[in-house]
Amino acid sequence: MSEHGGYIYGKKVLYDFSANLNPLGMPQRVKNAAVLAIQDCEAYPDPFCTRLREQISAHTGLSAEQIVCGNGAADLIFRIISAAAPKRALIAAPTFSEYEKALRAQHCQITSFPLSPQKNFAFDDTILSAIRNMDMVILCTPNNPNGALIPPELMREICRRCEEQNTIFLCDECFLDFVRDGRRFSAYNTRNSQIVILKAFTKTYAMPGLRLGYALFGNKDFARLVQQTGQYWSVSVPAQAAGIAALSETDYLEKTIKLIETQRHFLRNELQALGFHVFPSAANFLLLHSYHPLDRLLRNDGILIRSCANYNGLDTGYFRIAVRSHSENTALLSALRRRT
Repeated sequence: MSEHGGYIYGKKVLYDFSANLNPLGMPQRVKNAAVLAIQDCEAYPDPFCTRLREQISAHTGLSAEQIVCGNGAADLIFRIISAAAPKRALIAAPTFSEYEKALRAQHCQITSFPLSPQKNFAFDDTILSAIRNMDMVILCTPNNPNGALIPPELMREICRRCEEQNTIFLCDECFLDFVRDGRRFSAYNTRNSQIVILKAFTKTYAMPGLRLGYALFGNKDFARLVQQTGQYWSVSVPAQAAGIAALSETDYLEKTIKLIETQRHFLRNELQALGFHVFPSAANFLLLHSYHPLDRLLRNDGILIRSCANYNGLDTGYFRIAVRSHSENTALLSALRRRT
């Protein structure tokens, strides 16, 4: 079993619900920009992603000195943790596995804060006491794999306490673009010198094969240190061009949010009608529990979903399903009716 979703290689796949990508697909403008950039690939890419960072700066309001681009969000997770070299770190459970992997590479002592299935794996203020004596806190909003948001008032308090205790707070917001009024939930609203916000073009613009992410830093010196950590030419010429084009796709994002809202509601209701326990989500994916081996059953129909058995705090009964187009979601539901 692949450690992550989206592993389609060597399989007959008709529908991939294992990767949480925008169901609208990569915008044509972004594709065109990546293709045109091929003619510039006989030169090394700009290691500082100068033009891209300038565009992100205009988009976010932060200076370019506070922005670092990387070869996807996963690349930046490893670079940020390597640069910080924390001795003690706090992560949630369940959550994205790359945090733990990167922390273990630095021989960091990891504390996992358990999110309760009885509380729908939601964040609450009980996490605040766990922040004490940590060098780094890593949280994801909406959280992967369940899609729970950190409430704005709790986010403000986490940011405040991390600043007060000189704790680096890495907030992964790679799925926040799928949330209506997502900026209200961002750590950006309470940014300080300890905050790092992780973003990715991968999910929002359905371009995982191009590999492009970026991080926003409250501290320019830490941003400079992360820029100097890891491989020098981390972002290819086509990826940089695609990122610049993607930042102008405003209508595309609004269409995405509308589609996700409608189809998430439809898919959750239909899955619950089939008898599955489906957890509330604000993201473009749903976490459900089933006593059937759904991933193996659906593979016979050429459908991939994400088994969550390798998430800390979950077991073989948990599965994550991406929210796709209505026709794809209907195909998934039809297969589930046949197989269960």
